[in-house]
Order: sequence, then C-alpha cells, then structure tokens
Amino acid sequence: MNNKHSIDLNFDREHIWHPYTSMTKPIPVYPVTHAKHNIIHLETGEQLIDGMASWWSAIHGYNHPAINKAMVNQINHMSHIMFGGITHSSAVELCKKLVDITPSSLTKVFLADSGSVSVEVAIKMALQYWLSQGIKTKQKLMTPYKGYHGDTFAAMSVCDPVNSMHSLYKGFLPEHVFVPAPTSKFSSTFEQSEALELEQYFKNNHQHVAAFIIEPIVQNAGGMNFYHPDYLACVRQLCNQYNVLLICDEIATGFGRTGKLFAVEHANIQPDILCIGKALTGGSMTLSATLTSDKIATGISEGEAGVLMHGPTFMGNPLACAAACASIDLLLEQNWQQRIEEINNQLQQLHKCIELEDVADVRVLGAIGVVELNKEVSNIDVATIQAFFVKQGVWIRPFGKLIYLMPPYISDENSIKTLCDAIYSAIKGKHYAKA
Repeated sequence: MNNKHSIDLNFDREHIWHPYTSMTKPIPVYPVTHAKHNIIHLETGEQLIDGMASWWSAIHGYNHPAINKAMVNQINHMSHIMFGGITHSSAVELCKKLVDITPSSLTKVFLADSGSVSVEVAIKMALQYWLSQGIKTKQKLMTPYKGYHGDTFAAMSVCDPVNSMHSLYKGFLPEHVFVPAPTSKFSSTFEQSEALELEQYFKNNHQHVAAFIIEPIVQNAGGMNFYHPDYLACVRQLCNQYNVLLICDEIATGFGRTGKLFAVEHANIQPDILCIGKALTGGSMTLSATLTSDKIATGISEGEAGVLMHGPTFMGNPLACAAACASIDLLLEQNWQQRIEEINNQLQQLHKCIELEDVADVRVLGAIGVVELNKEVSNIDVATIQAFFVKQGVWIRPFGKLIYLMPPYISDENSIKTLCDAIYSAIKGKHYAKA
C-alpha cells in the first residue's frame, strides 16, 4: 500500500509545526504510508516495530478490523452531530460501558475531545462545585511535583512548574499549591513520613483548595515516576478529612496499562472526578471523558449557574464514540490481565541496561518499561537517537533523560525483545548524544 504521490517533506519542513519542535531547526520527520498491527510502514520502505502505541493510545495496534468496522458502520449513518439537545446510540452505549467499568461512585459522564480538555473540565467541575455550595474561598488546586496533565492553560497550571515544558509560562498561569512528589517506590515500603508531610500541606491550605489532582500510581510525562499505592490511599483519606475533592488523571494509565483496568484500583480508592483519554478509542480517534459522582453533578446543577459551563463543538462525536465502544469490547473480551503480565515479563529484559555506565535506573510496571539515564548525561538528542532507532527497525521516542516503552498490547515476544535490544544498543553506543 503506497500513496499515489510521495509525501512532500520540503513543504512539511517549511510549513507544518510538529509537537515540541522548532520551526527554524526542525528535527527530521519520517514519512508514514500506513500502519498495521504493531508495524509502522515508512514511504522509504522501512518497517518499524512500534514501542510507543502512538503516545500510549493504540493499545490494540493499528487498523484493527473490529474498530474499523465500528467506524464504517457509524460513518454510514453520521460522522458527527451536535450534542446540545441531541443524543445518539454510540454516546449512550459508550457512557453505559464507562459507568460500568470505572469505580462505582462515578455515575455521570462528560464527553470531550482530548485529554487536556478532560482535565480542564475536571478543574471546572471542582471549582464550580464549591461555588455552588456558596464557598468562594476554594479557588486553588493542590498537586505533586513531577506531574503532567496536558498542554492547555488550566492543565498546564497543575504540571510541574519547574521541570516541565511549561515553565516559561510562569506569571501567566494561575499559581497553585505544589507538594513534594511521591518518593516511596511502587514495589518498596511506603514511608509514613510522606503521609505526615502531605498532611501538613492539607492542614495549611485546605481552606483555599478545591481539589487535589494526581496521576494515579504513575507520574507519566513528568518523569515516569512509579509510586506506592499507599501514597494514593493517603491522598484519598486526607481529601476526605480536609474536605477537598480528588481528581485522578488516568489519561495515560487507564485501560490496563499498569496491570489494573484503572490505576486507582492499585490503592482501592474512588476519586471524585476521573479523567480518561488516549487508549479510550484504541488510538483511532480523539476522544476523552470526565466522570464524576452524583454528589458533584447534583451540587453543580443546583448551584447558581444551574449547568456545567462547558460544551465542546465535537462533544460526544459519534464516530469517536463508536470506536471507543469497539475498543473497550476488544479489551474486555480477552484475558487482558494475562496479556499485560506477559508484556511485563518481557520488558524485564530492559534490566540488563543497568550494567551500562550511563544508566541511573530501570523500572517496569504493567506494560510500561523505563530506562533513566544519569543526571550527568545531557538530555537525549531526539533526532540522533531516533535516526539510530529507525536503522534498528523500531519506533521509540524518548524525552529528557528517559527512554521508555509503552508498546501496543498485541506486541509479541520477538517485537518486545527487538525494542529492548535497540534501547540497550543505543545507550551502549551513546547514540543519544548530538553528533
């Protein structure tokens, strides 16, 4: 399968702005003609094993016939219809599934079109809930350092304010309360000193804090920090004690990635608000959802405004909802827990990287594998390392000092071995440094 016309890379370089890329010194882009299963096909003939699942979303791989069929069936009826004053079967079916599989306290679903927007909606829900209760002092959020919640303005304001891509917006963003990042590792012992320190922040700030927002168990783009479930349980308990709402951002961790369907299950807690996206449609369409409880929904609806003040144009997009229904069915119809465990076992091969002098840490959780380079190493040069990876027949995109894998769940043993070997070779040969 080839495009009739070759992809115009000169036009792309001169006119198209790619994510986190300079327009004056753009890094090379690779022309893709199609993708199937876990293989990305380049126009130049290379076939790359995908280690990223399209930024963690394509959990079933590419071009899955069940998802394609669902979208074809839907598009023959309508690809989109406004959601204001109208509903449709794809949205109703999806929301039934989401209410069924998420924590039992979450009964109300707001559909949006990207992960960042789901976080914006969650923040609005929290702020508007307290306003509807006549409490006007709760206008801030509390969140740990090393967090990442998206690139829109409210979402940026709760990302790590120092070690993040958003630090240059300081002064423009609302200032919130940041607490130390969790330090007790997932597989170690939870240090009670963390709980005591955290409680002090609640004690000092709860009067002004509407909600605590956190990525459960894995702080993703902020540093791939795998932390202890007891930390999350402690946050839930303190939120209850100090009358603060809990927002859990499962955009990256939802739908099995950590070994549980949703990462909050590791701590056996229920959030007040839950954000999901990425894998929601199996990586086929852009869609997100923000779920909340009867208490929050009723509180907002009985407040002065009477409604939640948000309504995206493409809210409840039928095509995306149909894809999401098919993706959830695909996941739940298989023994996905066993599949994640198998991937986890295969990702253990990354531990051989620890013998390399430039490696500080290797960690694996669920279907996530991370190799972190030493502090002394300058940040990885993405253009250099990606050129090396393409030569190895793999697609891996690192950031900062982290080289990580979040492969599609359909990846076989040979694929994951090839991905792990490529990372080892890249570090051993120092192919991450700018030439």
